Amino acid sequence: MKKLARDISMARTVDLGEMRHGTELLKRGFAKMQQGGVVMDVVTPEQAHIAEDAGAVSVMALERVPADIRSMGGVARMSHPDMISEIIETTSIPVMAKARIGHDEEARVLESMGVDMVDESEVLTPADPFFHIAKNNFTIPFVCGCTNLGEAVRRIAEGAAMIRTKGEAGTGNVVSAVQHARLVSTEIAHAQLVSEGGREDMVNVIMEGFRRINSESSFDLIAERTPLGNTPFGTMEEVRAEVSAILEEVSKSGRLPVVTFSAGGIATPADAALMMSHGMDGIFVGSGIFKSSDPTNTAEAIVMATHHFDDPSIVRDACKMVGEAMPGLELDDLEVRLEDRGW
Repeated sequence: MKKLARDISMARTVDLGEMRHGTELLKRGFAKMQQGGVVMDVVTPEQAHIAEDAGAVSVMALERVPADIRSMGGVARMSHPDMISEIIETTSIPVMAKARIGHDEEARVLESMGVDMVDESEVLTPADPFFHIAKNNFTIPFVCGCTNLGEAVRRIAEGAAMIRTKGEAGTGNVVSAVQHARLVSTEIAHAQLVSEGGREDMVNVIMEGFRRINSESSFDLIAERTPLGNTPFGTMEEVRAEVSAILEEVSKSGRLPVVTFSAGGIATPADAALMMSHGMDGIFVGSGIFKSSDPTNTAEAIVMATHHFDDPSIVRDACKMVGEAMPGLELDDLEVRLEDRGW
């Protein structure tokens, strides 16, 4: 009897320990639940209801959509907790929220509030010029952006459960989203074709992203087996092993090992279908809905086009549902390129 009680006690200890930091399986499982869907940026409970009624799989709660963040300038931070809580309380679908790149404490606040996923987002002003958040230290899953395969692998090695290819948020211009989706898929194909030595060269390039602090120091910080060679994610040796394992998985499967969405500049149903045709698992839409002339119909049309991207007649019908799309911006005219944030 005592042995049984001891075994039960030990089992409870293990279970609670696993629950303390959400397992990778649980985090990626939640991300996979979003697959094939649309995540919509919302700034009010009313907009959250529009998104939910349109069929969005999740909403992203924030104070300003990216177009307004871009136009107003200044430092963009985590949204006010009261605003996020209000949206959490008024919708039945998962709620995500943004934290600044490298801002662990914003992420901890969001986790304590009960958001379902944190977006470590380049749309907000970065807080750490050297490192992203150590996402494995959190219970809830994270989504992060990427412009190429190396950036995606770094974020996954840090603990990201979902990746979104970066577009240029708040522009209504889909060209960057296409550029980065094509680049990631092309580099994945490259990883499949090169030799083992070639993949080792790719690992070397990817690891440079963890050494940004070296270039800012007057001293030699490269000694990877000393504390100076550590990162928030472990020693350089540990990080390299994780990067190598992820790249090996990519080369075998022909895709990233996590759910991959597209985001930034998606403004029309046809844009949504275009990104899905590039092999995306789903899309994020921000300004494209609530800066359009008819947000309710635009939201429904983008969900329809995302679900039926491979049927041109349905995408055509979705395009007929919408009014005037949000005004677009030429990327060459931008003073700030949000997609360049992150490393």
